[in-house]
Amino acid sequence: MTIKPTPRLAIDGDAVLKEAVSRISHASKPGTPARREFLRRSLTLGGLAMLTGCSLTDEASVDTALSRISRINDDVQGWLFDPNRLAPTYPDSMITRPFPFNAYYGQDQIREVEESSFRLEVTGMVADKRKWSLPELRAMPQIDQVTRHICVEGWSAIGKWGGVSFGHFLRRVGADLSAKYVGFKCADDYFTSIDMATALHSQTLLALTYDGQPLPPKYGFPMKLRMPTKLGYKNPKHIQAIYVTNMYPSGYWEDQGYNWFGGS
Repeated sequence: MTIKPTPRLAIDGDAVLKEAVSRISHASKPGTPARREFLRRSLTLGGLAMLTGCSLTDEASVDTALSRISRINDDVQGWLFDPNRLAPTYPDSMITRPFPFNAYYGQDQIREVEESSFRLEVTGMVADKRKWSLPELRAMPQIDQVTRHICVEGWSAIGKWGGVSFGHFLRRVGADLSAKYVGFKCADDYFTSIDMATALHSQTLLALTYDGQPLPPKYGFPMKLRMPTKLGYKNPKHIQAIYVTNMYPSGYWEDQGYNWFGGS
């Protein structure tokens, strides 16, 4: 009797990795009802429970495991990120009108920033730490882009932003481009941070206008960081200070359990 060998199953490692990242990312978002049950089940696969070094029988251990898995998720997303890959762009005819307001507060609490006294602070690992006025920023080369904003809550909208290439700005101030992070502090008490590769992406924009007009307060006046390669919560509004650092800077939602890398 001839015994035929059992055929080996072909596995697409990249596809499996991307699917795992996607599932972990969605399951670890705050407010996801099944996130703890998902974690208890998925962390047993491939010895991940052993990697986290903690029990999954109590809330504190689950939260610790979620935090560690989220950091693994950040690393994987960073490895997968292609700084040369562009997000889709759209014609003006596809702009969502009106573009939705989105923040961690209501529209009646939108921050008002005085243009004449505004100065953008730039600190950390940069050569030029002087403060920038809006006229100075507007005098720099400006670009426009029509891209899709993707919210972690499940909706998206297409908008038109204009402003300064953030990579160009970082080079202008003599930022150390080998640094790991760029952080942002905002007038509405929001704060977040991004990886340097995303900061230098050609579509990452220090936005000063929306749809051809000065950026309205509801969209982040005096400026916001617009990144079509990131989810909405990673795009800070009402920016007052930018700093370059090698120390992990975290963020408003990230401190509450959201994935730090936040790629879309």
